[in-house]
Amino acid sequence: MKRRAVVFALLLASCGGANVDAVTGPVARVGAVFVPDAGGLGIEGSSERIDFGRSPGGVLGALDRELGPGKPLPLDDCPGDIAYQVAFGDLVLTFTDERFVGWRGPSGTAGLVCGKFA
Repeated sequence: MKRRAVVFALLLASCGGANVDAVTGPVARVGAVFVPDAGGLGIEGSSERIDFGRSPGGVLGALDRELGPGKPLPLDDCPGDIAYQVAFGDLVLTFTDERFVGWRGPSGTAGLVCGKFA
């Protein structure tokens, strides 16, 4: 019985499969392009959005996945409600403990933001 199972597994493994010759190397990853606006972040070429009020975990998870890990910044010159701010390049997002509340970058600011960019 064991031999029959092994023969069946080998037979099954030899059937079909992907065309290995068609794979030439790793596929370059194309991340989303986030467009800051008055209501949060739009996603270029999509109707999807990351609006103010979303949970920090969801917002940071999406940006980390698409842009790489953000850089936590100090809370200097921040209103008391701000719990943390994170930079993704020149785009800085601000959060309370429970919500995404603002951004600042080269194109301006929206929502609740901190002072100096670090």
